[in-house]
Amino acid sequence: MEISYLTMAARPLFNGGGSVVGLDFDATVAWPKYDWMGVAKAALESTSRYLARDLGAENIRVNLVAAGPIRTMAAKSIPGFDEFEKVWNERSPLEWDVTDPVPAAQAAVALLSDWFPKTTAEIVHVDGGLHAMGA
Repeated sequence: MEISYLTMAARPLFNGGGSVVGLDFDATVAWPKYDWMGVAKAALESTSRYLARDLGAENIRVNLVAAGPIRTMAAKSIPGFDEFEKVWNERSPLEWDVTDPVPAAQAAVALLSDWFPKTTAEIVHVDGGLHAMGA
């Protein structure tokens, strides 16, 4: 996993602690059309937990931001990405804008900051609340 390799490569730079944040898409359920990417995100979530466990003694925090769908270069490689927008607009308690990366970016910045000094192995959902809604 890229997060593991990058984190371990940067490890000497974390003198006394630091924070690693990855971008996720909720892998606790199987999303239509998400197929191979869903499996990859599940691996990312597991890898992040192991990194958090292994690097905690060095005061290095590892967390993920599980964002709702955002139109990015990566999203272009997901067939049917446009269908996610419809799902979010119908089911999310808070309005979701697939063109606005700012909420996810703000969560990442917060996790990188000193505001979460004892938070690790966590997945912060920035998806308008959709992850918590039932069918």
